[in-house]
Amino acid sequence: MKNKLQKYHFFNRMGRMFKLNYLKLLRSPGGAQKVALGFAIGFGLEMLVISTASLIYIFFVPVVRLAKGSLPASIIGNVIGKLSFLPVILLPFGRKIGKMILPMRVSTGHNTPFSFQNFIHGDFHGFLNLLHGGVHVLIGMTIFGIVLGFISYIVVYFLYDRAKERRLIKGRKKICFRIIYSIRQ
Repeated sequence: MKNKLQKYHFFNRMGRMFKLNYLKLLRSPGGAQKVALGFAIGFGLEMLVISTASLIYIFFVPVVRLAKGSLPASIIGNVIGKLSFLPVILLPFGRKIGKMILPMRVSTGHNTPFSFQNFIHGDFHGFLNLLHGGVHVLIGMTIFGIVLGFISYIVVYFLYDRAKERRLIKGRKKICFRIIYSIRQ
């Protein structure tokens, strides 16, 4: 007999979390367009969290409200973006794309790695190099956020519409069975 407080392995837990958030997404209020738009915004903004040091969350709710997307769906999109580890995986590629788009170099005299000790003593060369690399990452991750948001909009729109259709068919079958059952009696 299995223990009721059974612990699941990491991959089982991740799968269960994805499934739970997927079911929450399908039950989100609003139409397919509103839910898909909210999910796409939440998923796309998750790509910018690391490169903006979580400051993007200041604009999270206003952006969703201005776009007239579903706030619960955007939160679910944000959580799924976190669970997928895509922002961490795509970070080096985002920096490469940012360097291709904005190929500027910071010439501060000498390239030194950033250290707080040098920063406290007034040496800002390492800090400038760090900021410059952050601009490249921000540009690249913004592009990834836009592309992945657009793709997720299409996917969620299709899945939400298909699930709604299945619910309607299931409801019609229940009504038919009730009518047939009432006629037999």
